[in-house]
Amino acid sequence: MSVTPATAIVTGGASGIGAACVRALREQGLQVGVIDLVDGTEADAFVQVDVRDAAAVAAAVAEIEGLIGPIDCLVTTAGYYREGSIADLTVADWQDMLAVHVGGTTAAFRAVLPGMTQRGRGAICAIGSELGLCGDPFAPHYAAAKGAIHALVKSVAPEVASANVRVNVVAPGPTDTPLLRDDPNFESYASTLPLGRIIQPDEIAAAVCFVLLEDTTLTGQVVSPNGGAVM
Repeated sequence: MSVTPATAIVTGGASGIGAACVRALREQGLQVGVIDLVDGTEADAFVQVDVRDAAAVAAAVAEIEGLIGPIDCLVTTAGYYREGSIADLTVADWQDMLAVHVGGTTAAFRAVLPGMTQRGRGAICAIGSELGLCGDPFAPHYAAAKGAIHALVKSVAPEVASANVRVNVVAPGPTDTPLLRDDPNFESYASTLPLGRIIQPDEIAAAVCFVLLEDTTLTGQVVSPNGGAVM
């Protein structure tokens, strides 16, 4: 971007990786708005929204812009993980997973991109997953949704590149969040990773900040801080 970014929005910014991104961006001097179902107490602005509702996401972005100014950066972290076999997952299971991850990401993109392209600057980082790269036999709908986010980014990035807007993915591996800690196999994950440890949310946030703020040549890429889970 030709000017120093001053503002950002983080969807799902109230907890986990999203909250770490809010902290990291604010430490970089940005004002940060959060869109989430629960209150983002560390944010400069907060709007309670279900990201499945595209109209509500657009209205939330407009409200946050009224509070902190035009949005320079977007991070889409809103999502959830739920296991189920291909035989057991219902149509509703698939529809909801895709609505939250793919629909929510798309809604946020559509809400910020017109302003970014008009101003001729902007950076977007979607949160994907290592499982979007390698699949997940325990949650195929989650892996498919994350893989779709990767493809969405690779499709949108060339469309907006001429307007000096960059769009990338950070695809974490196993990360020490409340969601993963609820998994009974949490302690065993580290032994499956070449680095031998679970990644911390602040490390993912550092990768997000690098993609958004530092490497101004990066677009349409999947950056995967995953401890070597996928190489």
